Amino acid sequence: MSLLSFIQQSRSEKRKLLAVLLDPEKVKAETLPLLADVADLLFLGSSTGNGTGELVRTLRGITSKPLVLFPGQIDQFTEEADALLFLSVLSSRNPEMLIGRQTAVARRVKESRIEAVPMGYILIDGGTESSVSKASCSQPIAAWDTDTIVDTAIAAQLLGKQLVYLEAGSGAKHPVSLDTIVAVCSRIDIPLIVGGGIRTPEMMRAAFAAGADIVVIGNHFEQHPETALQFRIQNQI
Repeated sequence: MSLLSFIQQSRSEKRKLLAVLLDPEKVKAETLPLLADVADLLFLGSSTGNGTGELVRTLRGITSKPLVLFPGQIDQFTEEADALLFLSVLSSRNPEMLIGRQTAVARRVKESRIEAVPMGYILIDGGTESSVSKASCSQPIAAWDTDTIVDTAIAAQLLGKQLVYLEAGSGAKHPVSLDTIVAVCSRIDIPLIVGGGIRTPEMMRAAFAAGADIVVIGNHFEQHPETALQFRIQNQI
């Protein structure tokens, strides 16, 4: 089953998904079996650095869960993964993040036959300067500016994106607000991903209840992998 079909089927069954974000430069090998077991999806990538191909090969020996590239740089692409989130940073006005980097890797992606899922990525101020903001040379949308966030999400759907990702940034002090998640969900008809600053099972469940189809956790598991089992138990909704 393709990644998009899996997400859409889960959505139709009202089943929420936990995606664990693994940074090849930060994740510890000994935590991989636990994190792979807890996750429904494994997102692989970082704002800087590489090592994605090696991580994919390691995970192949551990899990059959979908391995999904969530790259911050062109050189993080590897056709060994199952799918690629082919994203545009729609909160940015930097043309490199809207179409430049996508054009640079488009031929390799097309020729690889990897499943490329078009995604609108919306960076929201989470109270810290995120690595995404630095790498993309773009400013996040203010957390209070719900209208702009909603309008950007609608634009993503109208542009043909298959997913929308609301991102507060790695290590955010404040996750995407529940009111914002509700507002976006009420205006779009495609699956919604939410990440950044989610540190407890209760925060994850609240995001799900507000309408998120997928919650992404990365930084918290890097720092506290021993808590992962709590999230798997809580994700059985």
